[in-house]
Amino acid sequence: MKYRWSLAPAQSALADVLARGTHVSPLLAQCLLNRGYDEPGEIGAFLEPRLKSLRDPFLLPNMAAAVDRLMIAHARGQRVVIFGDYDVDGVSSTALLLEVFQRLGWQVQAYLPHRFEEGYGLTQEGVARCLELYPAELLLAVDCGSTAVEGIRDLRERGIDVLVLDHHQVSDPAPEAVALVNPQLALEGEADFRELCSAGLAFKLAHALVKRGRESNLPGAADFDLRPLLDLVALGTIADLVTLRGENRILVTAGLQRLDQTTRPGLVALKEVAGVRSPVQASDVGFLLGPRLNAAGRLESAAEALALLTAPNLETAGPLAARLDSRNRERQQIERNLSADVIGRLKPRFDPARDHVIVEGGLYWHIGVVGIVASRVLREFYRPTIIIGGEGQEWRGSGRSIEGFDLAGALRQCDDLLLRHGGHAMAAGISIHPDSIDALRERLNSLAQRTLTPEQLQPPLLIDAAITGADLTLERIHELARLAPLGQGNSPVKLMLRGATLARAPRRIGADGRHVKLQIQSGREQWDAVWWEGGEQHWPVNTFDLAFTPEVNEFNGQTRVY
Repeated sequence: MKYRWSLAPAQSALADVLARGTHVSPLLAQCLLNRGYDEPGEIGAFLEPRLKSLRDPFLLPNMAAAVDRLMIAHARGQRVVIFGDYDVDGVSSTALLLEVFQRLGWQVQAYLPHRFEEGYGLTQEGVARCLELYPAELLLAVDCGSTAVEGIRDLRERGIDVLVLDHHQVSDPAPEAVALVNPQLALEGEADFRELCSAGLAFKLAHALVKRGRESNLPGAADFDLRPLLDLVALGTIADLVTLRGENRILVTAGLQRLDQTTRPGLVALKEVAGVRSPVQASDVGFLLGPRLNAAGRLESAAEALALLTAPNLETAGPLAARLDSRNRERQQIERNLSADVIGRLKPRFDPARDHVIVEGGLYWHIGVVGIVASRVLREFYRPTIIIGGEGQEWRGSGRSIEGFDLAGALRQCDDLLLRHGGHAMAAGISIHPDSIDALRERLNSLAQRTLTPEQLQPPLLIDAAITGADLTLERIHELARLAPLGQGNSPVKLMLRGATLARAPRRIGADGRHVKLQIQSGREQWDAVWWEGGEQHWPVNTFDLAFTPEVNEFNGQTRVY
């Protein structure tokens, strides 16, 4: 795929001023400017994220009403059921709140819907099964519920109060819950928590309950330590691909430190089977821990993932982690096969001038992996993508988008073609009759053609700075590591080296020769480099400009820039 290189404007004078004022290098100052940080105070808070900087949880819309209702349930001994979701964000949020409620004395149970039998959110089937197992006077919907207008109305008519703790876009009209705690409802001028996913919101609810509990002398609140919960917050936040800025940066930084030292039996066992070693990085959650937790809900029920996160000891956790590891390998094979099938179908007929949105569906396509396949198709063609599968009269799909196209917003304009839909700008889920798939593709393409420019349909390669070989020192690369944790909204640093040459002939590496090992030269300096997925590309000749992400490599007792 051809990328659109975009070199950030050099702001040398301002970078020099910030470098002196914050005691960082001009290169790091330029990278901070590129991320929107141009004040010394902001930069200090970004580089040294602290839990004490977290804002009051009661600033969240409707948080006070949610806490009031939960405190009433506690005082009256009413049963509460947490209705979660089957992805990592939903499972980790559910585990966190289950632990908090149990320790503070609520009568509480948790329920996760079955992806295939009940689908996402407060569906009629899911709620009926939940309340059959756990009759309750109060239902707390976590990571879902922001569009469940009819479902919440039905529950209210049955005398069951509903609280919603969710970060997805809210329907119009909004569901009439006792309290809808959703940062999307914040008014202009109010504290903006829109970066939070449900795991972050669950932590905020726990914080609010502890604050209120201390004021009202709730047993256990006075000495309740919220910090051990941050390992679960880091899991959900990184896996849900929300921006790692604002409060998320604070929560994930502290959460990764907790995850590195966690004594939670389920996470100890999961780290072992996944081969995660200290120090735990955001990439370990994204590529090793998160997929294993997700595997249960993708193939069957997420109950095993919840059981793992709440396991009381290693004897219980070990077999659960091993089963999730096995399910993940099964999921990977299903995903690879379906991805190859879909991409193989699309390549001969994909027209980049006509196809602004990809919508593909297939009978019996595994609905547990359609979201991952949508991500792979998007990476291949760089188009908003929805992949749909199932059988019978209701198929389910998952979509991923690109910058500039609000997928959830576009789906609202396709409401007449869909049975259900929900999500946010970059990811969404749908239910649809198979006969409506072609019409959905046509409608979404029409919307995208009016929204997206040709430049937006070419993947950008955002480059932080053009450098010389003298900048590639271990000291400088270690300093750039202060930007971590890296992820959505805070991508790894990308640099450009002008006038590079090859010191020796490239060679293919990897079992299938998909990657290329290079030795780059600039002046007298040389560095090893790997060109991922470069095995079938044209290799550079003569002098060339090189865009790259620098890393530190330790091998055989030597530490070098790579």
